[in-house]
Amino acid sequence: MRWLYLIIAGICEVWWAVGLKYSHGFTRLFPSLLTIAGMVASFYFLSLALKTLPLGTAYAIWTGIGTIGTAILGILLFKEPVDILRIVCMGFILTGIIGLKLVSSH
Repeated sequence: MRWLYLIIAGICEVWWAVGLKYSHGFTRLFPSLLTIAGMVASFYFLSLALKTLPLGTAYAIWTGIGTIGTAILGILLFKEPVDILRIVCMGFILTGIIGLKLVSSH
């Protein structure tokens, strides 16, 4: 269950990061409220995962999911540039996430 909490926390991390873009610096009410809800949900599920997972592992995976997810959604939603180096770097992050999961003692 702890890994599921961590994945949900990572998805919520993406949710609020993308929401920041739509909130325009918290000047739009509804997107701002959704962004704040995503932040709260992200921290809540991360806190559940941290009850039993090592801090360094959980935090790195949480931010990694957020990084890759926001980069992909930035490309898809906001027409951010996509090139081979960007894809390779996301692959390195994904490799690190998988590696940390595999070597986790929990």
